[in-house]
Amino acid sequence: MKIVDRSKTCLMVSCAIIVIALLLSIFGLGINLGIDFAGGLSMQYDMGKTVAQTDVERVLADMGVEGNVTVQGAASDQVNIRIKEVGSEDVQAIQSTFVTKIAETYPDVKQNGEVNYVGPIAGATLVRNAVLSVLIAAALMLVYIAIRFDLDSGLAAVFGLLHDVLMMLAFMVLLRAFVQMNSTFIAAMLTIVGYSINNTIVIFDRIRENARKMPSEARVEVVNRSVKECLGRTINTTLTTLITIVMLYILGVASIKEFALPIIVGILSGVYSANMINGYVWAFLQEKRKARKAAAKKAKAKA
Repeated sequence: MKIVDRSKTCLMVSCAIIVIALLLSIFGLGINLGIDFAGGLSMQYDMGKTVAQTDVERVLADMGVEGNVTVQGAASDQVNIRIKEVGSEDVQAIQSTFVTKIAETYPDVKQNGEVNYVGPIAGATLVRNAVLSVLIAAALMLVYIAIRFDLDSGLAAVFGLLHDVLMMLAFMVLLRAFVQMNSTFIAAMLTIVGYSINNTIVIFDRIRENARKMPSEARVEVVNRSVKECLGRTINTTLTTLITIVMLYILGVASIKEFALPIIVGILSGVYSANMINGYVWAFLQEKRKARKAAAKKAKAKA
């Protein structure tokens, strides 16, 4: 199978997805922030018998509260309630009122686990720390890859890393009806940063070997050959990982789904960028560097 450079087309597709997500965010259809980021109240109860989600939603509606209710699995007696935009002074009142009203239908109701309240300041801090963690990871990886390979490889790898993070954020906008962004997203994002950079390093290692064997060939041809040689390994590792994560998403509870869906998107994006974009960014930088050296040498000869 012949590998052809489609990096420009791939970058255009990625840019289109990111721009669509940005426009949706501008018009108020951005990421569906959970209480970890937006602030709010999380409560978990054991109802004492199989619970119907509609019963809990009815009680919350009677209280004038709009909450996100999750029943933990089919035919379960565990229910988790998440309520956004709650003031700290209202937490106690909401708890006592809810227990009183739901006890009319589920008399054995009792609190299961801690009641967690997150204020807006804590949510803003979480966002800042998430951004900072990705930037620090990108900077350290740039240094490592620049030392292990070369500066152009480091720049290309970090470009791909930021591409994957932006794609994850874009799909969190596009899939806002299916998933909320909570603290598990940070774990998913950092997991994908590691997964993506591992794929990239494997291909760059092969590029380095082939660049020594093909010194007179165009850098794009070196990348084409390297991607082709790594294709079997890429398909096997990606499918193995995806099967596991997809099953977690299908069979897992809501909190697991919040982690698994970004991971699925990130894995696909990481494989896509590692094979279709990053190496060709390296080839572009190498050709530009070569052209500058040739121009400088020519100018020096004329002088």
